[in-house]
Amino acid sequence: MEDDSKLSYFFLGLGLGVAVGVLFAPKSGTETRELIRDKANEGVGYVKRRGEDLRDTATETIERSKETLRRHKDNLAAAVDAGKQAYREAASEPAVE
Repeated sequence: MEDDSKLSYFFLGLGLGVAVGVLFAPKSGTETRELIRDKANEGVGYVKRRGEDLRDTATETIERSKETLRRHKDNLAAAVDAGKQAYREAASEPAVE
């Protein structure tokens, strides 16, 4: 949630900056539009970088989860095999009465 909040504040700041810039721009309309376009492109670049970071983090988390599941599966398989072996040994011993 903290990342979502940061991203929201970024866009809010971007929007307010553009609005204030347009209202108080000492430049011509063409120059102002170029400035706005440049700032918007910077915002797009930020969002792309942030998206790539999130994708990388998600990929790492998924890989760690897969490895943990593999380990648990191996441990469970070993426990089942040990249980089967113990059962076989107990079943092959003669009954004592």
